[in-house]
Amino acid sequence: MTASRITPCRTVGPVLERLATALAGRVKLVRVDVDGAPLLARRFRVQAVPTLLVLDRGEVVARQAGAAPEPALRAWLEGALASRARG
Repeated sequence: MTASRITPCRTVGPVLERLATALAGRVKLVRVDVDGAPLLARRFRVQAVPTLLVLDRGEVVARQAGAAPEPALRAWLEGALASRARG
């Protein structure tokens, strides 16, 4: 979840694009602007932006609020994917 008016959202965008490319076939990057989709923001209880969600069949399986350096986001995302693989 993002907002174009928020600097950290604009900063983390390219990082997420690189991670989505690196993990192609395992993740799909979907950006949702909270200003344009307030119902989704409420549904997923977004309190701050950026908020990163990993969804599996509509269920939130991992959540990260705030921007972080690329290595930290990669570790978080890979950890979320690994925990889902273990099931």
